Amino acid sequence: MASYYYLVASLPELRSDGELPITYEDFLSMCQDSVSKKTYDKLSTMTLDSDDTPLLKKWQESYGRIMEELNYQRAVNLRQTATPPTARDAAVVSFVGNLMHAKNPLEAEKEMLDFEFKTLDELVGLHMFDDWVLFGYAIKLKLLERQQCFVHDKGKKEFRRLMAVVRKRVYGIA
Repeated sequence: MASYYYLVASLPELRSDGELPITYEDFLSMCQDSVSKKTYDKLSTMTLDSDDTPLLKKWQESYGRIMEELNYQRAVNLRQTATPPTARDAAVVSFVGNLMHAKNPLEAEKEMLDFEFKTLDELVGLHMFDDWVLFGYAIKLKLLERQQCFVHDKGKKEFRRLMAVVRKRVYGIA
């Protein structure tokens, strides 16, 4: 546990509106000599869908509620028959409602990332020098890596291409 003090203090800050300061591989290298083999193995095989630690289980529950609400509200907006999620959280319902009215998909992704970071901060709570903080950090790092895949200009170009196809099919125009 004593080795966690230096490790956690040496990790660069992760911000939902910031750049990716280190890669996941760099993070794993920093952890290798400071955590147990069991923890390192879990970190090295962790994905955003993992649920094999207490924090990851709580994260999956929280993330699952967000996704269920998002799917429900999307279905309602498309006028499809949909059953509301069984456990609806007012904060999640409100957040997803606001998300549905974002200016564009990239803006919605940024808002989602910010909400996910806040959720992770709440889940980690006062765990400052143990596995909880490391797994929370790892999830944030994975989320930031995922966001790096979004390229605004490329996305805008693809959106315009898709809209041209839709217009052509619907209206018979180019």
